[in-house]
Amino acid sequence: MIRKETGLLRVVRMTLIKTVVAVVVVMMIVVLKNNFFKQKNKTITYRLEKKTYQLLVANTPRQWGKGLMYVKKKDGFDGMIFYFPEKELRSFWNKNTLVDLDIYWLIDDRVIRKDVLLAITKNGLQTVCSQKPVNRVIEIIH
Repeated sequence: MIRKETGLLRVVRMTLIKTVVAVVVVMMIVVLKNNFFKQKNKTITYRLEKKTYQLLVANTPRQWGKGLMYVKKKDGFDGMIFYFPEKELRSFWNKNTLVDLDIYWLIDDRVIRKDVLLAITKNGLQTVCSQKPVNRVIEIIH
């Protein structure tokens, strides 16, 4: 026997279908955003002061701006190398930086200065400057 669907049942069924479709669409967007649209930094091996490090590469303005913000520990990398197109005076700060960092200022592959930048939770907001124009900077996590 076939039953006719009442108006209320039809509304409930359609609402349920729309809700399920909306949830599926949102989940797909989240997965795509996290897996496909998220720009991941590549890692390189770099020798510095007789030690070998795995460094994330930052060579875009977006990557330069984020740096190692929100990183809580080493996770398959020891730090980050920033490649800049021009030699300029550079400054780095510890906004949202949760780990202590050694900052190496470089002209090409030659270290010209080293600074320490403590986590923001230890000493508040700090800024360190290169003192001379540089085109590379390396941050090593303590």
